Amino acid sequence: MVMTKYLLLYRAPVSAAEQMANTDPEAAQAGMDAWMAWSQRAGSAIVDLDSPLQAVATDVEGDPVGGYSIMEADSLERLQDLLYGHPHTEWGGTIEIHEFLPMGGVEAVG
Repeated sequence: MVMTKYLLLYRAPVSAAEQMANTDPEAAQAGMDAWMAWSQRAGSAIVDLDSPLQAVATDVEGDPVGGYSIMEADSLERLQDLLYGHPHTEWGGTIEIHEFLPMGGVEAVG
């Protein structure tokens, strides 16, 4: 089965740094628990779970990217099934999905 790799960008009105700075320990733990529950459900489709990000320069309008994940699935529909009930969207954020494309004639690394 051919698997496609996807980059997920997590966008929210508040930056990841602001969210972390303004969240009490109990809410932070509940958030981490929700992410871990989702990641267990997504299982081996996750290549790289997540890392919070902080923009240092941008000229893009809209909500900032606060983190990312890399996932693999045999179709976009399957990926979207895996993302159903994702904590980020449950908390009002959006997930932007990008498909990795092969490097013109060169085997992609990673």
